[in-house]
Amino acid sequence: MNGVHLRFYTYEDRKHHGLLVYEWLLQNARKLGIHGGSAFRAMAGFGRHGKLHEQHFFELAGEVPVLVEFILDPDEADKLVALLREEGLDLFYAKLPAEYGMIISA
Repeated sequence: MNGVHLRFYTYEDRKHHGLLVYEWLLQNARKLGIHGGSAFRAMAGFGRHGKLHEQHFFELAGEVPVLVEFILDPDEADKLVALLREEGLDLFYAKLPAEYGMIISA
């Protein structure tokens, strides 16, 4: 099947409506009927302002980057991006073409 690989980039401690942004994204994607999504914490990274964010051993929750991604059909991707615009949530995203499917063993 052909679809979209939709990726959002945020920071671990960033919040929207009292929830961490990555949690908010996953919860609202599920409410839209999207079948799956994942959030991944980075070891280090920097964004448009050039500030390096790194995880250190002594930190419990910090400013490290978080990637939230979905593999979905184009209509679902458009609905999710439209919701973020309606919410006024400023996020960098990437939308890439994707081929996906399931491998099921016999």
